[in-house]
Amino acid sequence: MRYPLLFAASAALCGLTISAATRAATTETAEPVDEIIVLASRLQQTAAETGTSISVLEREDLELLGFSFAVDAIASLPGVTVNQNGAFGGVASVRIRGASSAQTLTLINGVPVNDASAPGGGFDFARLDTANIERIEILRGPQSTLWGTDAIGGVVSITTRQPEPGLAGNLFLEGGSFDTLRGGASIGGANDTGEFRLAATRQDTDGISKADEDNGNREEDGFESDTYTLRLGLNLPAEAKLTADVLWTEADNEFDSFSFGAQGSVADGDELSNTQELTGNLSLSLPLLDGRLNNLLLVGYSDIERENFTNGVSAFSSGGERQLYRYQGNLALDRTHSFAFGVEREETERADQDTTIDGAFLLYEFSPGDALTLTAGVRRDDHDEFGAETTARLAVAYALNDAVVLRGSWGEGFKAPTLFQTTFFCCGAVAPNPNLVPETSESFDLGIDWRGDRASISATLFRQDTEDLIDFSFVAGGYENIAEVESTGAELAMEYRLTNALTASLNYTWLDSEDGNGEPLARLPEHVADLTLALAPSDRWSAAMLVRYNGREDDTDGTELDSWTRVDLTGRYQLTQTVELYGRIENLFDADYQQILGFGTPDRSATVGVRYRF
Repeated sequence: MRYPLLFAASAALCGLTISAATRAATTETAEPVDEIIVLASRLQQTAAETGTSISVLEREDLELLGFSFAVDAIASLPGVTVNQNGAFGGVASVRIRGASSAQTLTLINGVPVNDASAPGGGFDFARLDTANIERIEILRGPQSTLWGTDAIGGVVSITTRQPEPGLAGNLFLEGGSFDTLRGGASIGGANDTGEFRLAATRQDTDGISKADEDNGNREEDGFESDTYTLRLGLNLPAEAKLTADVLWTEADNEFDSFSFGAQGSVADGDELSNTQELTGNLSLSLPLLDGRLNNLLLVGYSDIERENFTNGVSAFSSGGERQLYRYQGNLALDRTHSFAFGVEREETERADQDTTIDGAFLLYEFSPGDALTLTAGVRRDDHDEFGAETTARLAVAYALNDAVVLRGSWGEGFKAPTLFQTTFFCCGAVAPNPNLVPETSESFDLGIDWRGDRASISATLFRQDTEDLIDFSFVAGGYENIAEVESTGAELAMEYRLTNALTASLNYTWLDSEDGNGEPLARLPEHVADLTLALAPSDRWSAAMLVRYNGREDDTDGTELDSWTRVDLTGRYQLTQTVELYGRIENLFDADYQQILGFGTPDRSATVGVRYRF
């Protein structure tokens, strides 16, 4: 056993929590955990069956939080750290349990969208609008057995809005601080023949200075974006279905310049980035054997094109694309034995370089009764340059009773070097490093979930080790496998219904991430917490308050950033059956803070809007 102390601590925590949960269960009627199907598990498991540490944001949660950008909602979840180079379009990265953003795989409707043109290949969440998102799932820990490369630290799986039966539409318009305007429209429907949904959203704001105004930077850096989504579905004979999804975003983001000697090396400057992103898929679902075997054939595509301008003159451009070919089968032999299996081929292109990964996976679920679910999986990926990698995972979920579920998981992850890392060199080097190898990780977690009539608790302890991290070396003039990271932590999620109208929920994360020399990783606070109070006295109106705490953290140059607390308010009022008024106040008490050294954050701001549904 590699981590005896952590296992002992986990057992102690589980024991204490079980004791408390059992006492509570004797005084109130317990409810089973909600039947939330986790799409990213690939086994059509409920959240209680996965054995994995998972968070899910449904459409209702996104509307309650009221944020325009998905990254702000994701930041409220345990185990997640968000770093953003200034509000309104600044590069936004999502890190899970201390892993870098490049080690977080992002899926949109099952298609990987990590940036094939970026040095590390991470996804920039800055432009992702919430208006047309149905669900966000966060799988914490290595998930390469499920999804292959890039899932070394975790997975963010995003599903866009689905059509509703009949015909329905939506119009909204909002405005507020920083001369911000945001609006959108959608129309869609579903019947026995098929389904469709078309939506468009636009956001335009003068923004704030990306470089902190407290350092004398006064130039506003604006942001504007257009987002379009399309969903088409055709019902075929024998319950087969053909579907297509498209998501297109174009954004202009003004940002500030590198300035030697300035705080964070950033100061006012005339810089602009134009980014165009496209992702889509075409899939065929075909059930066989009276529905016990479902076959999915999917072709996916994602593309990003970026051009930067300095003083109105083009200074830099890049682009990359991914093509995905997937077959997945789901077979339920009986109530006890279920399988998911499949093959995938992913082709990545950047500039004049390309690479291919072929993968095959097998997942097995064993459920001998209502209480126990065991899941095992293995995957083999063959990279055309770096050879084959095999990853495995195990998970167990055991329901002590209708209220308490114990869970644990162990998994491996890997991330192949990106095209940029394998081709870039400078500083006296005569060629790229030919000795790069994939990054690898191993992780486990132990947790307990308890749900009663008015309250719920979820607690998790985890440990994750990552080796052969790729980093840039000026001495070598390129990229090398020179780093390792050890992350240990705990995640806690609690919810309590104080009254029938008022609910309080708390997420807390303790994270201790160190490199191979025992030094803490930059831009990772040790303590993060989010408290939400949601008030819904009637179907007519509701309100919520979100309190976000971010502990002290070190920036990349060793500068310590102070802890900060921000309070946001949201509210909605149903004027008629079809018309809704809503609004939000962000940073209510005007907290002055930085997420990244040198980059500013908005002062107190407000937004009001109206929505029409038909």
